[in-house]
Amino acid sequence: MFHVYLVEPDMQLNHLLCLYLKKEGFMTTSFFEGEKAINNIDKNPHLWIVDRETPAVDGFAILSEVKSNYPDRPVIMISEQNSNVDRIFALEMGCDDYLPKPFLPKELVLRVKRILEHIHGSAKNLNRIMIYGDYKIDEIVRMVQKDDEIINLTSKEFDLLLLFVKNLYRTFSREQVLKYVWNDVHLGSERSVDDLVRRLRRKMRNLRIESIYSYGYRLLPSQVRNTKTIQNENVQELFQ
Repeated sequence: MFHVYLVEPDMQLNHLLCLYLKKEGFMTTSFFEGEKAINNIDKNPHLWIVDRETPAVDGFAILSEVKSNYPDRPVIMISEQNSNVDRIFALEMGCDDYLPKPFLPKELVLRVKRILEHIHGSAKNLNRIMIYGDYKIDEIVRMVQKDDEIINLTSKEFDLLLLFVKNLYRTFSREQVLKYVWNDVHLGSERSVDDLVRRLRRKMRNLRIESIYSYGYRLLPSQVRNTKTIQNENVQELFQ
C-alpha cells in the first residue's frame, strides 16, 4: 500500500482529499501545518501533496526540505496561484506536478496514481539492470551505482537518464524531453531542461551527454567498458 502525506491548511479540503485518497486505497497522513509535516519527514512516504500557501512554513520550504532529504520522493504542489512564474519556480525546485485550485479531487487522485505508477509500475517489461561504462542502472528499483556507491538522483533526473541510455545516439529536442520527463510541455521550460541536464552531468560525470546547438541533447556510448562480470540474464550492457 502506498503512503501519501497531505499538507493542506484548509480543514474542509484536507478532509475531502483524505476521503478520496483513502477510498482509492492510499494510506494517508494529513497535516494542517508545514512544521509538523517536516517533523515527520523521516517516515518517508511514497508521495507528498503540499499546499503552496501553508502558513508559517510554506509549500516551497516543505518542497525544499523533502527534496534535500529524499530527492527521489515525488511532490505534487497545489496552489491558489496559477501564474507561469509560480509553476516554473516550483518545477525548477524539483516539484513533480503542479495543480492550481480549484480542482476536482478525482483529478488529484489520478495524478497521484499516474506518478506512482510511473515510478513503481509493472516491472515485467523492464531490463533489470543496464550497464553504462562504470555505472550500474537498476530500472526496477530506480537506483544508480558506481563502484558500489549509490548515486542519488531525483525522479526527473532518473527519468532523463533512462531516456538517454535507452536511446543511444538519438538526439532529443528540449520539447521532446519536456514531454517525456514532465509529461506535458506546458509544465516546464527549456531552462528547466537545461538545468536538469546540468544536474545529471554533475552527478554522473562519465555520461557522454552531447549538446546539440539550439536544439537539444543526445547520449553517446561510454568510452569505459565495465570490467565486472554480472551473471544475470536481465543485464544489458550499453555500448556500440
